[in-house]
Amino acid sequence: MIKYIYLHYSASMQTITIQAETIFQALADKTRLRIIRLMVVTGDESCLCELVDSLLEPSYKLSRHLKILRQAGLLSSQKEGRWVYHRLVTKPAYLEQLYATVQALPDLNDIYSEDLKLFCKRLCLREGGRCQTGIQSEEFKTEAG
Repeated sequence: MIKYIYLHYSASMQTITIQAETIFQALADKTRLRIIRLMVVTGDESCLCELVDSLLEPSYKLSRHLKILRQAGLLSSQKEGRWVYHRLVTKPAYLEQLYATVQALPDLNDIYSEDLKLFCKRLCLREGGRCQTGIQSEEFKTEAG
């Protein structure tokens, strides 16, 4: 089993134990790989609405994937007002190697580059470095209420 430090909402540190297969099971899904790759390449955190607009997937689906990535110890989340920002967990050091491998994966269908293009466009809507606009994609705007 692998032990690591997990940053919790209150920024207090708590040690939890995660089995290696949990990490790989979390990355065995195309959408979760897209989320991690986007965060690795940009080095930025993201709220759910920014991911919806970047990956063009419904919020309920992405919420479920984010939860799995958090449970696997790959993401941490922090609530700020009505938004929750998700960021990569970078400790212990083996996670950096894992993220480098994810970043090196081939982009055969240009899906990762399209995600990145939409994400960079979406980040331009931030005010003071924070999301203020909610979901912008018409297809998913009504779903969010």
